[in-house]
Amino acid sequence: MFSSWFDAGRALLCVDYMVFTLNLIHIFAIHRQLGPKIIIVGKMIKDIFFFLFFLGVWLMAYGVANQALIYSYDPRPDRIFRRVFYGPYLHIYGLSPEEEMDVGQEEAMLCTTNTTLIEGGAEPCRNQYGNWLVVILLVVYLLVTNILLINLLIAMFSYTFNKVQEHSDVYWKFQRYKLIVEYHSRPSLAPPFIILSHLHIFVKRHIRRVPSVKVHDFVRELRGKAANRLMTWESIQKENFLSAQSKVQRGTDSERIKRISVKVDTVVKQMGTSRDYEHRLRALENQVTSRDYEHRLRALENQMEYCSSAMSWIVDTLVQSSMVKPPRPPPTHRVLHASPTSN
Repeated sequence: MFSSWFDAGRALLCVDYMVFTLNLIHIFAIHRQLGPKIIIVGKMIKDIFFFLFFLGVWLMAYGVANQALIYSYDPRPDRIFRRVFYGPYLHIYGLSPEEEMDVGQEEAMLCTTNTTLIEGGAEPCRNQYGNWLVVILLVVYLLVTNILLINLLIAMFSYTFNKVQEHSDVYWKFQRYKLIVEYHSRPSLAPPFIILSHLHIFVKRHIRRVPSVKVHDFVRELRGKAANRLMTWESIQKENFLSAQSKVQRGTDSERIKRISVKVDTVVKQMGTSRDYEHRLRALENQVTSRDYEHRLRALENQMEYCSSAMSWIVDTLVQSSMVKPPRPPPTHRVLHASPTSN
């Protein structure tokens, strides 16, 4: 019994040792410089999952198409899995032989087209009909994975690093607080003696019904002046934070572009209003000038008419004798009054 479980236990022990060793990184979270870097690594691991999702889609698409084009019949699931997933994954690092990527380059190898022998475990022969299509799919697959997706992953890592690095001090303080609370709440004994602490806690909590007092160690109740001072400090910090955020927001390129666009729109509106006023003034000047000219022409016509009437009277008077009464009175001067203008 023990001999059959030896290999499984050995493998489990190796995995447990690896996890335990990696868990030591959690201790360095309290360090001021290493703490934010650990947070960056954790967030980058989340970014890798998104990258693996896109990579898995492309890998499955290429692997299934490649398997179907090269091997027309192969019933063994292990070989299908290796050719669909493991082989295309190695293509990303350039670790696959050339004959596995290009059927035309394969050397003489023992293969068969007999389905009975293939089902018995023999290597099936490759189909060279779609070799040109296999090469084209390989080029597209490597182009997308090695250039597009890898650069996308690098860009995601850069964004995560810059985002955490800007607030590294805040992340470090919260990480240190979480680590202190975690170690404060844990039992004091180390494995394998920790089982005694767990038994003690079980008896104390579930049998004796004694409530825990550790949860109150990080809770402090303030009253009176202390509570007022805390509220004042929080309001001041809130105002400082909001002012800092507004300064940062005003300093961004997008906000500068918005402010410039608003100023340009205001200037354009003012220019349009000034041009409208200018057109109105010109129209008013033209209207007043034309009316003035018309008034002067009418006055001139009246003067000419008066002069002609006076000259006619003088001539008639001189023709007749001075003893004779003039046939008509002398002409009178008529003054032209300006008619009211309409708006």
